[in-house]
This record gives sequence, C-alpha cells and structure tokens, in this order.
Amino acid sequence: MKIMIAYDGSRNAKLALAQVVNMFRCNQPLLVLVGVVENPLDATDNNEALFQQEYDEVKQHLQEGVAFATGEGFQAEQLLAEGDARKMLLQATRKLAPDLLVIARHSHQPDGGIIAKSLTYFVDELDYMTFGSVSSFLARRAECPLLILPSP
Repeated sequence: MKIMIAYDGSRNAKLALAQVVNMFRCNQPLLVLVGVVENPLDATDNNEALFQQEYDEVKQHLQEGVAFATGEGFQAEQLLAEGDARKMLLQATRKLAPDLLVIARHSHQPDGGIIAKSLTYFVDELDYMTFGSVSSFLARRAECPLLILPSP
C-alpha cells in the first residue's frame, strides 16, 4: 500500500502525518511525502533568493517528516515539486499512483472569539468561491481516493 501525503511542514500537515501514522500503523504502508514550491513570478535576484529560501525550507520540512515517519517504523520517501501546488499534487498522483492521497484542510486559526470565527469562515468561503482551494481542486480531479483531514 502506498499513501501520498501533501506535506509542507505546517501545523496541519504535521497533524495529518501523525493521524496517518496512527490510522494506518497496522498496514505499514509506504508513505510518500510531497512538498511543492511555487515558481517565482519573475527572474529578479530578489525573487530567486526568496524561491531558494522557500525551496530549502520545504526540503527541510520534508526531511523532518520522513524522519518522523521512519522513526515510527514506516518506510517513507519524499518528493519535492516546483509549480502550482494543485497541479503538481495532481501530477504526482498520476505518476506515482498512490492507493490514497491525504491532504490537510488549510485553516487560519482564529483567536477563539465568535467574531474572529465568523470572519475566518467568511474569508474561507470567499477564498473557495473566488480562487478555489487545493482540496477542492483535488477532490474534483484526483484519480485515486482522497482523504481530507480537518484541522482541529
């Protein structure tokens, strides 16, 4: 069994990895952690430096995620892609044909107040309607089962 996990080192991605480890421990699947770095919009030195910084950070997060998974007794690999996260994750599923793709739902943690929660909900809905999201994009296009883990 092969499980692909969209992994960027964020709090939600780390929680998703931990949940996958707990849920699938008895199956001992191969875990493939996929990180995506967006290409710079232009080729200026400043953008190239920012891109390289993001690339290094995502690579480090992937290495930490793989180390966590192997420490839990799993076989784990990493894949680092460059481009639009939605398209790169979709392309990775087509290339690697995982039995399951796992992604964590993105969230902006509100401060806990009702106004902040309402505003966050409104912004999330507006973002979904206007730009779409990685999870909704993959839910419509992925050719493998997709598990979207909620953020606590």
